Amino acid sequence: MTTDIVPTPTARRPGPKSWLALVGAEAKMVTRDTSGLIIPLGLPLLILVMSAAPASQEVIVNGRTALDLFVLPLVLTVIIATIGIINMPSFLAYYRRSGILRRLAVTPASPAMVLVAQVVVSLLQAVLGMILALAVAFWGFGANPPAHLWAGVGIFLLALAAMYALGMMVAAVAPTPNSAVAIGLVLFFAFGALGGLFGGVQMLPEALAPLADWLPFGAAVQALGSAWAGVALELTHLISLVTTTVVGTGVAIWLFRWE
Repeated sequence: MTTDIVPTPTARRPGPKSWLALVGAEAKMVTRDTSGLIIPLGLPLLILVMSAAPASQEVIVNGRTALDLFVLPLVLTVIIATIGIINMPSFLAYYRRSGILRRLAVTPASPAMVLVAQVVVSLLQAVLGMILALAVAFWGFGANPPAHLWAGVGIFLLALAAMYALGMMVAAVAPTPNSAVAIGLVLFFAFGALGGLFGGVQMLPEALAPLADWLPFGAAVQALGSAWAGVALELTHLISLVTTTVVGTGVAIWLFRWE
């Protein structure tokens, strides 16, 4: 009598198809969240449309207008801040709260895959928001490109990293999706208010105005404005964005739990 030996199945790490499927699933989750989809795209466009007409007529320096130097940097920063600080942490907090990350931890599909997929989808959303804003600004209001294009691209990517680091920190400490949204909104409006969201840094009290240079929202707006104007970037703004990225990422790694 012979005994058939059943081969033991071998667990394999997910391949490219699994990654694409996971990114696709995350994209569906984002598109089903109506407010999370519309606000990061609609709010910046509303700010742009309300401010662009008069700002596009006021030339400031090097042929660049107030639209180029103030409105567009603000709009781009709002896009990445709303997605990075508010939207993304709420999804990650939901996955942890519902036990998805814990269950994935005992499978070949690491829970880190969900984090990566969510970051990829939110990055795509940020790029879409940037394209929409720039298309409206350039074709609708005659905006000009940055005088230092590659500096502008670099600053945008650095600001993106800083906002996402803050978002990961929010996701690490928020126990529920609602608390993640609440913490994200507090950070967004606090940093925004001190960074020129409600009327420019010059409108801040004298004691608070210096904070705009050191906090990531104001640093991003002003650094992007410098790239658009073609003037030298201030070291303070770069230090702010780099420090936020490093500290935020470190704190998120230290505090984040799968359950």
